[in-house]
Amino acid sequence: MLRVLVVDDQFLIRSGLTALLAAAPGFEVVGEAQDGEEAVRLAAETRPDVILMDVRMPGTDGIAATERILAAHGAAPERPKVLVLTTFDSDEYVFRAIQAGAGGFLLKDTPPDRLLAAIATVHAGEMLFSPQALRGLIDAYAAPVARAPHPGLAALTPREREVLGLVGAGLSNPDIARRLFLSAATVKTHVHRCMSKLEVSSRAQAVVVAHEFGLAARLP
Repeated sequence: MLRVLVVDDQFLIRSGLTALLAAAPGFEVVGEAQDGEEAVRLAAETRPDVILMDVRMPGTDGIAATERILAAHGAAPERPKVLVLTTFDSDEYVFRAIQAGAGGFLLKDTPPDRLLAAIATVHAGEMLFSPQALRGLIDAYAAPVARAPHPGLAALTPREREVLGLVGAGLSNPDIARRLFLSAATVKTHVHRCMSKLEVSSRAQAVVVAHEFGLAARLP
């Protein structure tokens, strides 16, 4: 059973998500929060596997709540995954969500079956973004601004840079494996080495680095 915390300030949306999860096999709703502060408290009390996080909420918003929740867990194995679910597909929101450590960003008009699949995908450690969000992110950060080189980039092997570029383009490990004719286990090893050398704690933050320094692959 995947334990899910639902966070949204609108009662009808929160109730609808809860009802959807309650009716779906393999999911358990462990709590509902109507703002960021309550989300931080319930995340500590219920220890969910995945948090469905709204962005715009009164007081502490979803981005700030995500930062606080993930910071409290550090790199612990039980660290929850955060899937941002919002009506806003602003590039700024997407980028801020990734910086905060979110593992996915979907719009609230996502069909129920895709949402359930997305929760499982994010829980498995993969990143997942709506096509609109990913296109906007790539377009916004494809041309990097001048900045000091990231100290970890020089330590990457050519293959690791190639894998990082595909991670930055939003590809999953199986997708990268097929594209590079590698095993999924080999790709997973490359991704973990990239994250270690870049000193980032999540795949989402590796995407940020890839975009900030112009390494994200431009796929057809």
